[in-house]
Amino acid sequence: MSRTYRVGVLGATGAVGSTILEVLEERNFPVAELVPLASERSAGKRLPFAGDEVEVKALSEESIQGLDVVLSSAGGAVSSEWAPRIVDAGAVVVDNTSYWRMHDDVPLVVAEVNPDAVDSHRGIVANPNCTTMVMMVALAPIHRAVGIERIVVSTYQAVSGTGQKAIQELLDQTKAILAGEKPEAKVYPHQIAFNIMPQVESFKDGDDYTTEERKVMAETRKILGETEESLRISATCARVPVIAGHSESINIQTREPLSPERCREILAEAPNVVVADSPGEGIYPLAADVAGRDEVVVGRVRRDPSHERCLNLWVVGDNLRKGAATNAVQLAELLAERDLVRVPEGAGSFA
Repeated sequence: MSRTYRVGVLGATGAVGSTILEVLEERNFPVAELVPLASERSAGKRLPFAGDEVEVKALSEESIQGLDVVLSSAGGAVSSEWAPRIVDAGAVVVDNTSYWRMHDDVPLVVAEVNPDAVDSHRGIVANPNCTTMVMMVALAPIHRAVGIERIVVSTYQAVSGTGQKAIQELLDQTKAILAGEKPEAKVYPHQIAFNIMPQVESFKDGDDYTTEERKVMAETRKILGETEESLRISATCARVPVIAGHSESINIQTREPLSPERCREILAEAPNVVVADSPGEGIYPLAADVAGRDEVVVGRVRRDPSHERCLNLWVVGDNLRKGAATNAVQLAELLAERDLVRVPEGAGSFA
């Protein structure tokens, strides 16, 4: 990449936004100028970047002018309004919110799984949900090799997926309980310290599945190009008292027979997948071990004794890095490598 880019990071002071700054620097993305964008209350803050500091600007029509690419993680409401305005101002948006993911005219991309999907962008490229992302890096290679016709996934999700306030709530509650005090719950509906909550995000009227579970099911099919009929999925998402690292217990039913041994071989050859699978020696994926890493780690690969074409896997990934920030930067890299950091003619109106 010989060209350099004016890069905006929308939501730069949040948990994902600050991680995007770190990843941009680590991966040496060709940044000519970095423009951190956030709300008025964060304007003027200075953030570390590339051995210096950059000043946060308030999101406005003025501050989005002249940018080439914007990595956005400021929430769905902000993105629904501002992503099209940023595109109209001439920048490509890599969006990390849930708002654009299921729009037909917005590609939903995991860099290792469906990179060619970026070619069809009309100004916005969507980053999948962090839970979906971790699962897709592990399952897509298996799907390509033998086909997957059914997925049952239970997730154990870190509080950093909710943001900085959730991290602080876990720490505050832990301290309170250890001090013999009553913990206070503000971010979550229940105490999260020393607890497991079988709810991630919200329940819509008349639906027994949470919005997070619906995202996992719908996004997985879109990324893999499958339908409800061709790929059956059931998801249960739980929040656990872990700061970083989503863990997932996944049961897959494959179209063709697949042994655990061959499954490990497929995974070991896949990009950004690490196999850690010697349970008798205490070797298997741990949330504590993936924090700060970009690889997805897979272990506990074993035959499901109840079905000859089913396997069980334990999959873990850092939800802030590969689950969000790293993939966003990887998508910016794909756009740059393919000379797609430009808004196509006629773009700017999204269904």
